[in-house]
Amino acid sequence: METDLRLESSLWVGKKRYHAVLTGWHFHWTEVDKKNREKKTTSVPVSELIGLEKGQVEILPRKSVEDTDKDFTVFYVKRSSSGGSYGLLWRFGRTQFSCASRALRDQWTSHLSTALKTHSPSRPHRLLVFINPFGGKKKGRHIYHSLVAPLFELAGISSHVIVTERANQARDHLLKKDLSGFDGVVCVGGDGMFSEIMHGMIGRTQQEAGLSENDLNVTLQPCNLHIGIIPAGSTDCVCFATVGVNDPVTSALHIIIGDSQPLDVCSAHHPMEPVRYSVSLLGYGFYGDVLAESERHRWMGPLRYDFSGAMVYLSSRSYAGVVHYLPADPLLSSPRDKTRCLSGCSVCSKSRERLFPHSTVSESVHSFQCSQYRSDSSEAEWVSVAGRFRCVSFTCMSSSCPRSPLGLSPSAHLADGTGDLILVRESHPLGFLKFLHRHTSSQDQFDLPFVEVHRVKEFRFSLPPGEEEDSCEDIENGATRERENQESPQCGMDSETKSRTGSQQKLTVRGSGAYNTRGNWSGEKALFCGPCCSETPSVSVWNCDGEILPFSEIQCRVHGQLVHLYARGIEDKADVVG
Repeated sequence: METDLRLESSLWVGKKRYHAVLTGWHFHWTEVDKKNREKKTTSVPVSELIGLEKGQVEILPRKSVEDTDKDFTVFYVKRSSSGGSYGLLWRFGRTQFSCASRALRDQWTSHLSTALKTHSPSRPHRLLVFINPFGGKKKGRHIYHSLVAPLFELAGISSHVIVTERANQARDHLLKKDLSGFDGVVCVGGDGMFSEIMHGMIGRTQQEAGLSENDLNVTLQPCNLHIGIIPAGSTDCVCFATVGVNDPVTSALHIIIGDSQPLDVCSAHHPMEPVRYSVSLLGYGFYGDVLAESERHRWMGPLRYDFSGAMVYLSSRSYAGVVHYLPADPLLSSPRDKTRCLSGCSVCSKSRERLFPHSTVSESVHSFQCSQYRSDSSEAEWVSVAGRFRCVSFTCMSSSCPRSPLGLSPSAHLADGTGDLILVRESHPLGFLKFLHRHTSSQDQFDLPFVEVHRVKEFRFSLPPGEEEDSCEDIENGATRERENQESPQCGMDSETKSRTGSQQKLTVRGSGAYNTRGNWSGEKALFCGPCCSETPSVSVWNCDGEILPFSEIQCRVHGQLVHLYARGIEDKADVVG
C-alpha cells in the first residue's frame, strides 16, 4: 500500500519551489533554490494531517475558498513549546501548494486523501458535544464556536451540540438516550463536567453489560466511546495531566486525529451510598475540609479555595483512622522512582499487555480482568497503617495543573492499573506547610519524615475501634435547604463545582454546612468559628474530584484503563518539531 501511495514532484509555495514527497506514512516538502540545492525541510506524519481541500482556502476568522485549477491547501499539526507548561502546544498549520497542472493537483489530493484514510482509521466522524456555559470564566460556548467548531468542520467531523442547563444533565443524557452513530463524547468545561460525563459513560457501559457498578467485587467493563476534553474550566486538571497544556486548540486537534489515551479510574464504595468515581483526587482530612469550607464562600468565586485552604491550615486538624492497602508490584514501578508518565510510556504499555492479553474482543478482556484481579487480590498481602493523619489522599494520575506543575504524585501513571496512596501524619504546622508548598515547586514533597506514599491497587479507610461513623442524613437536609435558597439550579453558580455524582444515584446538591463536635454534618453551622476554634470534629469528609462524599469510611479499587480519552499523554519538549 505504501508503494501505491508514493508520489513525488515539484510544488510551489508562493514563488518558492519545493521538492514534495509522499511516502505513505509521511508527507514532506523541501525548499530548493535556483541551483537545485536543498534547504529547509518540513515533514508531517500523515496521521497528523487535519485535512486538505482544492483551491486556496482560509479558515479563520471564517472559511473562504478560492477555487483555482492548480492549487490545493493542506492543514496539519504544528508543535511549539508551551512556555512554563510541561507539554507541547499544538497549532493549526496551513500550507498552500501550487502545481504545474490541474492533473497533478488532482493526483496529489487523491493520494493524500487515500493516505489519510488508510493511516488514520480511528478518527471520529460524529461527536456528541456537551458545553457547560457556567464553568470557569463562563466562556465555554465562545471557546467551542470560535476555536473548535471551525476545526471540526474542516476535518469533516459532524457534531451534535448540547448546552447544559443544569447539573447532571449530560450524565442523565448519556445514561438514557440513544448513542448509536456517535464515535465519541466531548465535554467543553472543566473537571466537574468531565466527571459528570465519565460517570454517565461508565454507568451506561455497565448497564448494557448487565453489571452492578455498586458491587466492589465486579470488574467494570471498559467504555467503548472515547471522551474528549476541551478545557474551559477553572483548573482543568485532567486535561493538563493527560495533554500537558490547557489549550482548546491543542485538545481539539488531538480529538480530530483520533488520539487515544487509556485512563485508570478509581471506584469509591460505601455500603449506604452509590458508587462514585475518581481519577485525580480522593482526599480525606485537609482536602475534604477545604472543599467543605469553600461551600460557605461560593460568592468569592475561585478565590474561595485559597481562603478556605488558609482557614483549614490554621485550624491544624488531624484525624484518627486506619488505612488498609493492597500494594502493587514494586518491580513494575514506584511512586519514588523519579520518572514521568509521558506519551508512549513503557510502564503503561506493558500494563496494557498485562491487563489485556486477549484484547481482540471485549468479552475476553472482561473475563480476563475479572479472573486476574481476583487472583491478584487473594494472593497479595494487605498492609495496615493506623494513626492520626493531616490528610489521606489517593490519585490515579499525577494530578498536575498550572498551579502545581508536578502534581500530587509526580511519578504516577495514567494507565498502569494502580494509584498512589499518600499518607500525611500529624505533624507540626510548619512541617505541613512545607509539604503543601512543595507541590508548587520541583522539590520532593514525599521527602519528609511524616509523609509516606504507596503504589496500590486497592485501599480501605476505616475509623479506629470505638469511633462510629455518623449518619449522612444531615448533609442531605443541609443541601436541600441550600438548594432552596438558590434562585435557579445554576443561577450564579460555577457548575464545575456543582454536584456531579455517580451514574445511578439521585441528585445531591451541595449545601453550606459543617461538622459539629461529634462529626455530624450540619447545614446550619459554620465549619470554622475561627482559626483558634477549640471544638474539633472527630471525622472529616472525602473530596472526590471536587465532590463531597458525606462519609468517612470508604473502600476503593482501581480499574485499569476503564476509559479512553482523545489524548496521547504529555509529549516531551525534547520532541518539538516544526
